Amino acid sequence: MAIKTRFAPSPTGFLHVGGARTALYSWLYSQGNEGEFVLRIEDTDIERSTQEAIDAIIEGMEWLGLKWSEGPYYQTKRFDRYKDLIQQLIDEGKAYRCYCKPEELDAMREKQMAAGEKPRYTGVWRDRTDYPESEPFVIRFRTPQEGSVTFTDHIRGTIEVANQELDDLIILRSDGSPTYNFCVVVDDWDMGITHVVRGEDHINNTPRQINILRALNAPEPEYAHVSMILGDDGAKLSKRHGAVSVMQYRDDGYLPQALLNYLVRLGWSHGDQEIFSLAEMKEHFTLDGINKAASAFNTEKLVWLNQHYIKTSPVSEVASHLAWHLNEQKLDISTGPAIEDVIQAQADRVKTLKELVEISRYFYEDFAEFDAKAAKKHLRPVAKEALDVVKTKLEALADWQPETIHAAINETAESLGLGMGKVGMPLRVATTGAGNSPALDITLALIGKTKTVQRIDQALAFIEQRAAS
Repeated sequence: MAIKTRFAPSPTGFLHVGGARTALYSWLYSQGNEGEFVLRIEDTDIERSTQEAIDAIIEGMEWLGLKWSEGPYYQTKRFDRYKDLIQQLIDEGKAYRCYCKPEELDAMREKQMAAGEKPRYTGVWRDRTDYPESEPFVIRFRTPQEGSVTFTDHIRGTIEVANQELDDLIILRSDGSPTYNFCVVVDDWDMGITHVVRGEDHINNTPRQINILRALNAPEPEYAHVSMILGDDGAKLSKRHGAVSVMQYRDDGYLPQALLNYLVRLGWSHGDQEIFSLAEMKEHFTLDGINKAASAFNTEKLVWLNQHYIKTSPVSEVASHLAWHLNEQKLDISTGPAIEDVIQAQADRVKTLKELVEISRYFYEDFAEFDAKAAKKHLRPVAKEALDVVKTKLEALADWQPETIHAAINETAESLGLGMGKVGMPLRVATTGAGNSPALDITLALIGKTKTVQRIDQALAFIEQRAAS
């Protein structure tokens, strides 16, 4: 059997990490089995669905690299298909009109709850044909009253629900729009979905949807209901735990590879392995290997993974993401060194790309002020001679390379009888504006000869002004 899975979000908000993990699991199962992956936008909730949310979902999927082979499909463009099948069910006696008013349904539920019963629709219009004229109605599915629905969930095992526990759900609203539980059944059937991977909040919908599939004589897909993600305090993951939108992780400087690696392990494992390439995920991932228990989000572990990927990923991959951050900060890449070179110099010193941008600003823009603490310690009148001498030696270099720069700094220290720190630290503050940077020879090579000399002049002027005051 050819495997075909889908990710079917509702466009009522951003793509959150729980949805991203579900999408990843669904995508991995199809990719690992040479199958197909469908993106479907379930926008039947017309009032709450927005184009902004649709764009955010697609942007999130593209950033994560979860490419779909079909779609995106939109349920609102398939209403004629749903209505044709609803009419078929009506004609076959498998669906019927219900004229209950909202206040009648409220009274029904209140009476049941007062009697300690489960609130549900009682089927009052199930067998009636005395339809009132010009009154609004909904269409309800005629749920079988005998037997049960049994299905094997890849994560939770066998689940059985008696049909008596299920009421006759609405499949067409009074405004003529079909409901989620009906649309999703038709879509999964028409699109040939073989495996439905979704959140555990849909477990109660599954027996209802299976009954509709059976009424339509449609094949039943296999199901895997994924547990929710909790915050590290055990509560349901929310904004108060930090970022929950996938794109917020991009904005905060995480690599998509790191987030994918983290999400795949948030409920699934393969031995004790922690680091997974996409190829390894596809090779080892199985639905049956997903843990039934809820998983707790651990930001520290995600940070550790992100740091690992910044240091070990091909520089070209990191560069494409770093370029986005540099542009967001309005730093002109054309005025500084190659991004790849900056990454090689700085990767070991950061946990996120956002940090990498902040400590690399001096490569792409000049600074008006020195870090106060570093300047107070290192840009003192006693440093003037060392900066004058090293400037002269650096200006004389015909070949601007780390090796020649290193030699010039060494020669300065030797000629003045100073330790390297007495030359290196004033030079570092002068050229970067602060007291921290990669090895000074590499740093100056990246800054460039012209900017290096200009910044030493700026530091010398600062020292003179300090001495005068």
